[in-house]
Amino acid sequence: MDWRLIPEERLRGPLSMAFDEVAAETVASGGPATVRLYRWTPSTVSLGYGNDASIVDWDHCADADIDVTRRQTGGGAIYHDSFGDVAYSIIAPKSAFPGDVTESYCELLSPVLAAFDAVGAGIGFATEGSEALWTPVCYLRALDPAHDLVAPDGRKIAGNAQYRTRDAIVQHGSLTFGSDPERRLAPFVDPPLSAAEFANRVCGLTDIPGVDADRPAFVERLETELSAWGDAEPGAWTDDERDRAAALCERKYDNDRWVRDRADSTV
Repeated sequence: MDWRLIPEERLRGPLSMAFDEVAAETVASGGPATVRLYRWTPSTVSLGYGNDASIVDWDHCADADIDVTRRQTGGGAIYHDSFGDVAYSIIAPKSAFPGDVTESYCELLSPVLAAFDAVGAGIGFATEGSEALWTPVCYLRALDPAHDLVAPDGRKIAGNAQYRTRDAIVQHGSLTFGSDPERRLAPFVDPPLSAAEFANRVCGLTDIPGVDADRPAFVERLETELSAWGDAEPGAWTDDERDRAAALCERKYDNDRWVRDRADSTV
């Protein structure tokens, strides 16, 4: 199986989600598997597949130049900060990985954990659940030991999610480099907790004592680990993939019918 690495790109949130879907189509048609990094530019709220869009403070997002899109994956809404988050995706043939979801998370997250280990962060899977603080928002749901990663003090640092098509598996995740609790709560309507309470649940790499947190260096390390894990060659999107992603944005990921109402327009 051929793999390609697409180094970190600055992309609007809707286009990032479109490229995940396009990469799954590429795999299904016999093309290469993909490991990729991307930076949400501008900062973006991504709603989970089943989220009610009414939790978004649309006026604040417009005033603060925050995009809003909806993922194919489940889970809660996430504010992705353009600087404070590092995002990755792995898109591969479904047949190449375990059918058991927990087992596949362990395998697919191994290069992510290796990157955290390389900077001495001591990140691991959550070992037990926790009380949900606010279920509409991903990082404030109860911790799930299958796919939530936590710092040594138990605070969540990364959320990960999967969806599967007939032929492909798509896993993506948001790794918190720097957490600004007030900024992460502001895009949502009436959060029932304070910034201090948010900080007690969620942290970033910059909050872990003893870690030399340099964003470009961490991104480079994550690219190195993903590339080595998949034996991936440096690559890029084809012109056809770019055209398909742009069409998907218009029809779906940047379309109010999908973002607000989860209604996919006709292909």
